Amino acid sequence: MTELRVIPLAGMPEVEPDDDLAELVAEAAVLEDGDVVVLAQKIVSKAEGRVVRLDEVEPSERARELAGDDDPRRMEVILREAARIVRSRPPLVIAETRHGFVCASAGVDASNAPEWGTLVLLPEDPDASAARLRDRLLELTGVEVAVIVSDSFGRAWRQGTTDVAIGCAGLQPLLDLHGERDATGYELHATVIAVADELAGAAELVKGKLEGVPVAVVRGFEARGEGTARELVMPRERDLFR
Repeated sequence: MTELRVIPLAGMPEVEPDDDLAELVAEAAVLEDGDVVVLAQKIVSKAEGRVVRLDEVEPSERARELAGDDDPRRMEVILREAARIVRSRPPLVIAETRHGFVCASAGVDASNAPEWGTLVLLPEDPDASAARLRDRLLELTGVEVAVIVSDSFGRAWRQGTTDVAIGCAGLQPLLDLHGERDATGYELHATVIAVADELAGAAELVKGKLEGVPVAVVRGFEARGEGTARELVMPRERDLFR
């Protein structure tokens, strides 16, 4: 059995564009080899300048149609971030992003934005963001860690949201148990565990949504292999919900 610790990194400053996010993490934590550093997508996006001001957005007619009683400028930003609208019930929009994620509002969010009247977008390439952060943490600390960029997603068949990995580096995001046998000797044929999502969800339990703790360290997990969070996206041909 593996015992895990999930450690919140309290006291980090507000993240600004072009901040060295890895340096802020390194200053707030004493990292150990094998740790998994889980960062909320919002601070990664802020550091990368992925913030839009509503007063600079001119809504299209389509945005006005989908916005209902909501701000059409926000809907315009969602449409720009969406590769495809999957479902809509104004002002709610479920969209597929350019990354392949299917989520509410194409990941566009006003919560924990830098200031009123701004929206935070998903990183351009969350896997690349995770890889850069991992490399920089190694440079700063000499410690080999895995990195996950997490965000809150709803699920088509469950109430509520949970954090999932939208970017990762330094670990295999999926654990394939095909061919393994359970305690009774039954051979597993289709069991694949979304390890990166489970780690992201565990980290959320100590980060929370309102406490201002955007980073957590998961210690004790044997992070091995390499992979990207894009591997967690269900291929279209196997997706029964689209």
